[in-house]
Amino acid sequence: MEIVCRELSFAYGRRPALRRVDFAVDSPCVGLLGPNGAGKSTLLRCLLGQLNVAPGRIRIGGADPAREGLALRCRIGYMPERDVFFPGRNGLEMVAYCAQLSGLGRADALARAHEALHYVELGEARYREVRGYSTGMRQRVRLAAALAHGPDLVLLDEPTTGLDPGGREEMLSLIDDMAHRRGVRVLLSSHILPDIERVCDHLVVMADGEVRFAGTRADFVRQEARRMRVRVKAGVETLRRQLQAHGIDAGEPVDGDGLVLDLGPERSAADVFRAARACGVQVRTLLPARLTLEQAFEQTVTNASEARHG
Repeated sequence: MEIVCRELSFAYGRRPALRRVDFAVDSPCVGLLGPNGAGKSTLLRCLLGQLNVAPGRIRIGGADPAREGLALRCRIGYMPERDVFFPGRNGLEMVAYCAQLSGLGRADALARAHEALHYVELGEARYREVRGYSTGMRQRVRLAAALAHGPDLVLLDEPTTGLDPGGREEMLSLIDDMAHRRGVRVLLSSHILPDIERVCDHLVVMADGEVRFAGTRADFVRQEARRMRVRVKAGVETLRRQLQAHGIDAGEPVDGDGLVLDLGPERSAADVFRAARACGVQVRTLLPARLTLEQAFEQTVTNASEARHG
């Protein structure tokens, strides 16, 4: 179920929240990644049709939320970040009610609620009042409510917030199973990098209301991998000064004989060798400094902030 945004902008009054958001993804599990305030929750609300967006800016499975919002919501499940429950209702009643709101009749809603609660391992607790559930149980009952009507796509907003390590792993296992074995497409919004790395195939990376990357996780790390690690026979400080004179960012020496370089978009390995020859330093090795997803993300957000503010 492809999600497409084209030149999507949105503002709360005079405060821009989204700036010309443009991407297209079609993957079992997409991670919507960005720091707090990046615009992730606003984007989710636009995808759900909760905010007033001009027609033609969004397509989900070929449908436009601005024109076909009600029909589209029957195909989409949503798990909000904030705790939601109905006082006095048990887990089964809550999930069945949400299924009815999504278009199912009462009998079908009850049957699907039983199935969804069993799937998230709350079958034995389904007749208990939700008010008495633990944090992890409340997270899972919200997931069951998002799944009960049989959506093609679920939007999950920070689904592991507040969970202990065991509960977090259970939630991620459910997300992985939905996306990769049960055929339910997932858009997972999170600022927790290990969660994204654990289950997501593709990324949409946001910063300051803009999309900074959209594509596979491997391509994201590769795109940001402009750093190199150089080792020299002797004269590491001499080389560092020469590189900086040539406009190549070189940090403090590491391991006695090495430097980690940020080549940037306009430099190459050949420039490093030219600088070494100019100062008479022998290069032993020059290899890419492999980035983790976290390092690539931090580099992207830092570059975005520097570009906007200065």
